[in-house]
Amino acid sequence: MKKLITLCTYNERENLAELIPVLLQTDQEADLLVVDDNSPDGTSDLIASLAADHSRIHLIRRPQKLGLGTATTAAFAFGLQNNYDLLLNLDADFSHPPDVIPKLFAAVQNCDIAIASRYVQGGGVLGWSLGRKLMSQLINIWARLMLGLRVRDTSGSFRCYRVATLQKVDWSLAIAQGFAIPEEILFRCRRVGAQMQEVPYYFDDRRHGVTKINLQESYRAVRDIMRLGLSRIVN
Repeated sequence: MKKLITLCTYNERENLAELIPVLLQTDQEADLLVVDDNSPDGTSDLIASLAADHSRIHLIRRPQKLGLGTATTAAFAFGLQNNYDLLLNLDADFSHPPDVIPKLFAAVQNCDIAIASRYVQGGGVLGWSLGRKLMSQLINIWARLMLGLRVRDTSGSFRCYRVATLQKVDWSLAIAQGFAIPEEILFRCRRVGAQMQEVPYYFDDRRHGVTKINLQESYRAVRDIMRLGLSRIVN
């Protein structure tokens, strides 16, 4: 099967310099796609340089910071347009361990979406404060209640999708731009009949840089999930 690994980035040059070689080795058949929002740290320039020497590496260099939501759907569009069978997304900061990638590719043979999960038996988080753990758990409870999702980890972006499933969704309807996009993806895929399976893993904090999660983005995610939940009732 034709496989694509995607990373949506903003100011991740330091992490990607270490991560890209690991990903190329982890799965020697998968192509890599980086969608970068014109990072001022030179992330796009690094990927362009690597792509010149590796035919498996691809870059979408966007003109400005347009947000995680549209970056994610741009990665999906690339996968659809280039006839990939499987698309696996992960963060670029080593919080998603590359050694879980083969497990996700294996799991998606029996479902439509394989979700790397912190909240099933065998999974967890490392290095988080009590406040961050509580915030994450509350967001997941909120998403399950509002969106009718049955999986335990709705807010993580470390997943493998069957591209045929993504093709069934009208992504022009997507409303989330920030950290509610993982929940919205599951919500919209669920509505087209997607079957999901969770694979346990341990989330670790990023190696370089600072997290982009803040209180304002958390409020925005709560609001976007509520909007999606209301649309579920109406439609």
